[in-house]
Amino acid sequence: MATQTTNMTVLTAQMDTTNRPDEWKIEQGMAGHKLPILDQSGLDTVHIYPPKPKELYKDEEAIEAVGNRNELFKREKEGWKGYVEWENYPEKKAKAHRILTSQTFSPCPDYMFGPIPDTNPVLTGEDFKQWHAALGGELASVADDSWRTVLREKHPDMLHLLQFPYNGEPPKRLVTSKVVTPNPLHFVRNHGGIPLIEKDKWSLTLDGLVKHPKNYTLDDLQDETRFPRIEKLVTMQCSGTRRIEQIALYGGQGDEVPQAPWAEGAIGTARYVGISLKKVIKDCGGLIAPAKHLELYGAETYIKDLEAMNYVVSVPWSKVKANEVILAWEMNGEPLPKIHGYPLRVVVLGYIGARSVKWLYRIKAIENPSRAPVQSREYLYFNQQVGKYNQTPTDGIQIQEMPVSSAIMSPWTKQVIIHDGKIRCKGWAYSGGGRWPERVELSADGGFSWYSVPQEKLSKKGRWTWRTWEMELPCDVEGWIEIVCRCWDNSLNTQPLNVRAAWNWGLHVTSSAHRISVYSVNKKHEATRKKIEKMEHLGIPLAPLTFYQPVPGQTPEQYEQYWKEHDPRDVDD
Repeated sequence: MATQTTNMTVLTAQMDTTNRPDEWKIEQGMAGHKLPILDQSGLDTVHIYPPKPKELYKDEEAIEAVGNRNELFKREKEGWKGYVEWENYPEKKAKAHRILTSQTFSPCPDYMFGPIPDTNPVLTGEDFKQWHAALGGELASVADDSWRTVLREKHPDMLHLLQFPYNGEPPKRLVTSKVVTPNPLHFVRNHGGIPLIEKDKWSLTLDGLVKHPKNYTLDDLQDETRFPRIEKLVTMQCSGTRRIEQIALYGGQGDEVPQAPWAEGAIGTARYVGISLKKVIKDCGGLIAPAKHLELYGAETYIKDLEAMNYVVSVPWSKVKANEVILAWEMNGEPLPKIHGYPLRVVVLGYIGARSVKWLYRIKAIENPSRAPVQSREYLYFNQQVGKYNQTPTDGIQIQEMPVSSAIMSPWTKQVIIHDGKIRCKGWAYSGGGRWPERVELSADGGFSWYSVPQEKLSKKGRWTWRTWEMELPCDVEGWIEIVCRCWDNSLNTQPLNVRAAWNWGLHVTSSAHRISVYSVNKKHEATRKKIEKMEHLGIPLAPLTFYQPVPGQTPEQYEQYWKEHDPRDVDD
């Protein structure tokens, strides 16, 4: 008996003694954030329940002691609304951290295990809004100013995944409607508020390990006698594209906005005009040893782990030297929209969108990759054995070039498709690093048999661009099928066939073959065609599969006739 007692599960005082209304959902893993952790590292199993929300508190005395927020975080430069310089003032960062840690904020709801709201914006970003409001000063109105910019510059049908900082993608029906994405439909992934900068007040500093540090106005950079212009058609992709597929199977950290449910629209193609960063560095006399990287500064305020900072990343000199880093001021024949980095942004060809810094105001030549959090602690690709309780940033590979990927834009998963033996599909394919999609393949049987998209149904090849595609996919099956899409690039790289092979704690780079489940209704089959014709004759409307409708299959006479012509259900001895 003593042994049995020792091995019995220990029920803590918090253990529920009566069922909750959502008990069934919790038991079935539909509310995973409410499940207790089972600690089985000892002889007894211990239930560790999720912590209860902390009571909100605010240490007014500690906050007041930091100083006047309107003075501490006032406007840095005339004509730069919403910009605060953090990187040059460690003491300012320290004061902001003291303010943010002297109070608590409402927690972010769990949208990996909990339900995603049926709203647009899907998520509001209340935590980021609270942090900006707590710092006040120049940041007090940033959230409202940013949202007004979104409504002014973006298509009314955009899917607003996160209101602040703004994250948005076009609906599937519009993602590949044009090979070149119109500005109002191009996806946006912001890390902070949108600074509103006047062109005539803007300047760029290039310093660090260069022979002659300089400042430039936009007119300086646009002087064609000094800097030859570059025009490039470029596909930009967020490393969070298709994140919802990883979240749907296995939760993870995500990045600084861990809940953003990115789908297949976090990719877009635009024609940019600007100059090569290499030429500007040459104008500064070139790099001096031991410079090997260029650190890029964006004017937005980004808050990570209650630390305020500007958005800072880096790219290697080898990338710049190859003329693959552009300083752009024009997008699709227009000045950069404010939401896309006006008046100047970086466009890094073939890299993840996170390296293409918006609202650029400083470039610093440095020896090693930037130690700023976005470069060193985020956008990392972890091994599957690395997770919440054992990961360190150096376990991850810093994501630069995007791997080969593709996605189906039509049909949508769980749709019913009525067809005559072929299902019309469309989508996109892309590969980073200067590679391009060479072949796109589709399967209607979960990936056993593959058909190539005809070359004439693929958009033109480009070294830095996606290819949109359309295809009539052969399908003889009736009922549920799984359509799969995969791409082969010109280096014969292709996509892993399942999400698990691409899952990682950061939920970045969902590069697995895209899979959707649809219900095939094949009118090439006589029984199916006759049934649909009968429904039409009887005035029975088509409805979702799960919508019950009494649809007659056979008349009693047809039923009896069948058994006159065939053996009975059971066999006589």
